[in-house]
Amino acid sequence: MNTPATRVAVVTGGSRGIGRQVAERLAADGFAVVVNYVGNQAEAEAVVTAVTGAGGRAMAVRADVADEAAVATLFDAAEETFGGVDVVVHAAGVMRLSPVAELDLDDLDRMHRTNIRGTFVVDQQAARRVRGGGAIINFSSSVLGLALPGYAAYAATKGAVEAVTLVLARELRGRDVTVNAVAPGPTATALFLDGKDEETIARMAAQPPLERLGTPDDIAEVVAFLAGPGRWVNGQVIRANGGIV
Repeated sequence: MNTPATRVAVVTGGSRGIGRQVAERLAADGFAVVVNYVGNQAEAEAVVTAVTGAGGRAMAVRADVADEAAVATLFDAAEETFGGVDVVVHAAGVMRLSPVAELDLDDLDRMHRTNIRGTFVVDQQAARRVRGGGAIINFSSSVLGLALPGYAAYAATKGAVEAVTLVLARELRGRDVTVNAVAPGPTATALFLDGKDEETIARMAAQPPLERLGTPDDIAEVVAFLAGPGRWVNGQVIRANGGIV
C-alpha cells in the first residue's frame, strides 16, 4: 500500500551489473523500485524477486530507452503503481570498442542511439516528472579522462551525457531536483570482464591507488548518496574510480 512518504526510483538498465546493484541498494534504502530492461526479462524479474524477498517493493518494466513512447509508458507505470517518481537512475548503455580507423559506423550509430538519445529521452521524462526533493542521476565513464585507445566512440557518447547532465541541472533551477552523473572507473561487471584476459584485468586493477577493480556495490554507494542525503551536490560528475584520475 502506498503512502505519501513512499519514495520511488526508476532504474534503467536495472536487470544486471551496476544497474541491478543500484536497484537493490535503493530498495534496501526504502525506495519502491521500477527495474527497467530492454531484453533480459528473466534477469529483471530476478531483481524484482530479490527485492520483494527482502521485504521491498519492485516491478519490472520493459522499455527501449531511446524510444520516447516506451519511456513515457515506463514513467506512467511508475506513477500508476507507486504514486510518482522521486529518483531516476539512468544506467542503461552500450559499449563497442574499436580504434577510430576501424570502427564499424553501425556500432557508432547504436551507441549514439542508446547512450546519447537514450539519455535525452530518459532525462526529458525525468525533468517533467521527478518530484521536488528528488534526483536525476546519469552514468558517464572515467574513460573520458583516461583517453584509452579503442574507446573514442564510447567516450564521445559519455562526453555528451556529461554535457546534458550539467545543463539540465541548471535548467531545473527552483525545482529542488538535483542532477548529477556518476563516472565509474574499471568495475568488475560482466560487461567489463568480457573479452579481457587475466593480464589485462590485473593491469587495470593495479591502476588506481587502491589497487583493485571497483565493484558494483562501490558504485551503488555513490548513487545512494546522490539519491538520498547528497542534496548539496548538484550539476557534478562524480568520478568513482579509486583515484585513477
